[in-house]
Amino acid sequence: MRIFVTGATGYIGSSVVRELLQAGHAVVGLTRSQQGAALLKQIGAEVHHGDLEDLESLRQGAAAADGVIHLAFRHDFSDFAGSLAIDLRAIESMGAALEGSGKPFVITAHANGEASENAVLALAERGVRTSIVSLAPSVHGEGDKGFVPLLINIARSKGFSAYIGDGLNRWPAVHRLDAAPLFRMALEAAPAGSRLDGVGDEGIPFREIAGIIGRNLNVPTVSIAREEADAHFGFLGFLAALDIPRSSASTQELLNWRPVHPSLIADLEQGHYFDL
Repeated sequence: MRIFVTGATGYIGSSVVRELLQAGHAVVGLTRSQQGAALLKQIGAEVHHGDLEDLESLRQGAAAADGVIHLAFRHDFSDFAGSLAIDLRAIESMGAALEGSGKPFVITAHANGEASENAVLALAERGVRTSIVSLAPSVHGEGDKGFVPLLINIARSKGFSAYIGDGLNRWPAVHRLDAAPLFRMALEAAPAGSRLDGVGDEGIPFREIAGIIGRNLNVPTVSIAREEADAHFGFLGFLAALDIPRSSASTQELLNWRPVHPSLIADLEQGHYFDL
């Protein structure tokens, strides 16, 4: 199949593109930069110039493809509502191009992105084989710029690695090289309207994550009160206190997907997260 991929040069998207190419699909990647175009050409993908706010470009990319994987998102936490609105308009534009075709349209879920998810589920009733992949909060692996590197930088700057209370609240995680085949499998086989869980580790105690960070940085690991969390972690204070275990058992059964790459703890133990 010829697959249009948004976010094709990103941390997750670049792995998805490679996964699709290795499986024999042709890939057309959306990019707005010459650097992104060079990367796509280097790994064997075609280039489609545009961005999330160029709705005509998105429509054309989707219309010319046999399926779409939508991974791009504007991560502007100062205007997250605006980012969600851009995402919704992009989904509506690509969805309109696919309507009635029976082609697959796979998106990734975002916090508070119910409007986008509802729009995708509505497309399942209008002849589009849509599916929603909800990834674990930590998608880890080399090149990660998400929550775990932020925690490491905070511990490095503060001189200690912290967890909140007893630290038994759990975070799910998935390796990005396990996430990539899940998107491919969703594209190839997920039934219309599917919700899929991209989870490898169902729930790692936050205290365990903090402990490995402390040992690798050679700084103490310390419990702090919930009232101190926002001052210590910044915008991560709320997340660092959450207990959010999740299972991917139903997704594994549906698509025969199996996470096989290192867990978050094993990945942290390899040391690459701590290279300056």
